[in-house]
Amino acid sequence: MSEAFPVIYLARHGETAWSLSGQHTGLTDLPLTDRGVENARSLGARLKGLNVAKVFTSPLQRASRTAEIAGFGAVAEVDRDLVEWDYGKYEGLRTAEIRVERPGWELFHDGCPGGETLEQISARADRMVAKIRAVKKDVLIFSSGHILRVLAARWLDIDPAVVGRYLILGTASLSELGYDRDWSKPVIRLWNETRHAV
Repeated sequence: MSEAFPVIYLARHGETAWSLSGQHTGLTDLPLTDRGVENARSLGARLKGLNVAKVFTSPLQRASRTAEIAGFGAVAEVDRDLVEWDYGKYEGLRTAEIRVERPGWELFHDGCPGGETLEQISARADRMVAKIRAVKKDVLIFSSGHILRVLAARWLDIDPAVVGRYLILGTASLSELGYDRDWSKPVIRLWNETRHAV
């Protein structure tokens, strides 16, 4: 366990064709690009020597493959609560394309027709937070950008609609959640570190 209290490490998956193009990628199960594979290796080097009690990954290949390349595939537990936001009819679209039909559209406020609501993804994040807190030791998670942003907000017990859109995550980024002073004060210790990426 790191320091006095557990640390929750959040690793976003490596680059995919759609993360590169800015397309919303929810349930579409895309592979990593060559650069995504390279950055997953760099992330693995950054995580080398990390001693965690539990590793969780989304079942989607972009996350599970990142976990594998980073050296945690053999111990990673697949958890469906870590699947990316279901964007429904907006799957594969860029924000600019969505705003042609819905000017001013914001995911965290307006959601997606035929997809998941903020309340639904928040409920998944709350379940994940409960699982993490039950471990009471360091945990490593591999998943996608929006679910990790919602998870961070729920870790802090804040409405994701208030802060989610401000918590940007790059591909193959590393973030850390934890506690300040006592178990009652959850904090963000590190956010969107990408110095290891190429």
